Amino acid sequence: MQTIVKQVVGIDVAQKELVVCLGRMDNTWSPELYAHKVFTNTASGMASLVSWVKQRTAEGTDLRFVLEATGVYHESLAYFLHEQGYCLSIIMPSRISNFARTLSTKTITDKTASEAIAMFGLEKKLTDWVPAAAIYKSLRQLTRERDQLVQMRTIAQNHLHAEQAEARPDSRSIERMNQQIALFNKQEEEIMGQIREAQKSHEGIRRQAAILTSVPGIGILTATTILAETNGFELIRNKKQLTSYCGLDVKEKQSGTSVKGKPRISKKGNRYLRKAMYMPALTAVRCDERFKAIFARLISRHGINMKAYVAIQRKLLELAYTLYKNNTKYNPDYLKKLENSNRAVL
Repeated sequence: MQTIVKQVVGIDVAQKELVVCLGRMDNTWSPELYAHKVFTNTASGMASLVSWVKQRTAEGTDLRFVLEATGVYHESLAYFLHEQGYCLSIIMPSRISNFARTLSTKTITDKTASEAIAMFGLEKKLTDWVPAAAIYKSLRQLTRERDQLVQMRTIAQNHLHAEQAEARPDSRSIERMNQQIALFNKQEEEIMGQIREAQKSHEGIRRQAAILTSVPGIGILTATTILAETNGFELIRNKKQLTSYCGLDVKEKQSGTSVKGKPRISKKGNRYLRKAMYMPALTAVRCDERFKAIFARLISRHGINMKAYVAIQRKLLELAYTLYKNNTKYNPDYLKKLENSNRAVL
């Protein structure tokens, strides 16, 4: 007798709609996709979605909602389902797209995307999504807002420079651009004030930031970004997962003797975290002897500066994660002490 052992709701999330596919697997481990429907990405649409799923799934059997991370459009549904007590997983788009290539589907639509997500949930062992703590969510919003402000200020400064370099610059345009830049500076200071206030009022964040800022090149803003974008490393299990999460993992294509692509970082991950590690890498190479030596060794191997800096970014992030997990600050003399102790043993 066949019995249902696993049930999955695959949801392709868009700005205005939720494309849903129901899948199940019986004790013969045969997956089946058996129902589809589209709901609006609103509170009423989410309520209708849950009601529809209840009518078409068996009680007493594990039920999991699987969502593809789609910008910020999936977050409202994720929080809604979590509050309802359902198990759910949020999967990076790169994992879904790679899995979809293994299927026989040739046409790509919202419906086939939801089917791929449902099949992914049926065939893979997934971890539960945990919502970010309020403090991390707040810090993430602040650090991202600051990043956008800095970008807009840079654009305004470039426009100002171009206008001032004109043969006959417009004084009123220059005045307006200066006002924009002054506004961006003021808003950035307000955001930094909120970040500092959040750290002062939260003992855990203050302690965690102190550990991360002990790493060469990492300042308070970078430390805050790391904590905010990783939810305090809540779902990070190892360094490999961390580098993949921020897109600093290396991808390589090689087959036989005729196909040999250059290794590159995937860039399929959290761009805010990846961007935050760039300036710390430059600072670490300039100011820390250990990272200066690592950089020199990498340059001597392949002679590409940017490639070496990317490797330093990855090492800094992995070091920050290790120190955080061990609850200890960076000790620049650690390797020397370890080397001396090994010599003593010999």
